[in-house]
Amino acid sequence: MPTSLVLERKGKLSLRDIDLDQDLSPTDVRIAVHTVGVCGSDVHYYTHGKIGPFVVTDPMVLGHEASGTVVEVGSQVSHLKIGDRVCMEPGIPDQTSRASKLGIYNVDPAVRFWATPPVHGCLTPQVVHPAAFTYRLPDSVSFAEGAMVEPFAIGMQAAMRARIQPGDTGLVLGAGPIGMMTALAALAGGCAKVFVADLAQPKLDIIGAYPGIETINIRPTPAAQAIAQATDGWGADVVFECSGAAPAILGLPQLARPGGTIVLVGMPVDPVPFDIVGLQAKELRVETVFRYANVYDRAISLIAAGKVDLKPLISATLPFADSIAAFDRAVEARETDVKIQIQMPHA
Repeated sequence: MPTSLVLERKGKLSLRDIDLDQDLSPTDVRIAVHTVGVCGSDVHYYTHGKIGPFVVTDPMVLGHEASGTVVEVGSQVSHLKIGDRVCMEPGIPDQTSRASKLGIYNVDPAVRFWATPPVHGCLTPQVVHPAAFTYRLPDSVSFAEGAMVEPFAIGMQAAMRARIQPGDTGLVLGAGPIGMMTALAALAGGCAKVFVADLAQPKLDIIGAYPGIETINIRPTPAAQAIAQATDGWGADVVFECSGAAPAILGLPQLARPGGTIVLVGMPVDPVPFDIVGLQAKELRVETVFRYANVYDRAISLIAAGKVDLKPLISATLPFADSIAAFDRAVEARETDVKIQIQMPHA
């Protein structure tokens, strides 16, 4: 049995052997895991034991942002071979479902997503994964960057839902990892400039170092005031709400230009009030994001082409033996941390 990082119950992690189903089907590949990112959802399961209707009732292996090396291929797999460096899309839908046939497999009710109860995650030496959701990494993309494709894919999904026009002005509320990924994806998607608003100056300093990004510290200057000044009172073409904070969501109509777009990326813990009349008065289009679909190839291509550099967002890499410490550090939510990664022992 492989030694894995196991969430035993709310607030209790352990490194121990656990029995996992790792049989290889003809359409699967077996992957030696190299690098795994620590995601906010992993941390939330650790600290709260649940996310909405998904409740940890049995021990569960954590982790869903991963890269690795193919070590075995199923008999029907032709596009991957042993030795290929890959990253893995962690949500596996029923490919015969109505949602999958419509191309929106991320909202397939039957989707099985790593480290979402009762599905085990990938903080374990090897995983078996469908080849259809396993992507070869170009030589120019490191394992660490490969493990960043999953969170970047959320930003990509947000940018695509926004239907950005070349030259648009974007505004991102929230400078957490997903807010930063969304800002970079919006730039890559055609925005001429993206403003990022947050309370934490250290995080703003990190994302503000990228060309094309301007930052707004909302402690001294409300986002609505700052974006009005920057756009001569017109507003942003596209506003990405990545904080999940109720006051930010309520204030969204003040930020967008008439006829602009709101993209809801952050997930509030509880239902929040929404200013419908404010949206109507500007005829704002509202889009929502749940994970991602059909964007992994695009995300990898942008990273490989040097259009998006995610390396500055990797704050620390800890060995697997210290993975509990990595999670405890993530719980601290240091203002200087963006993404913490864990490297497996054979790497």
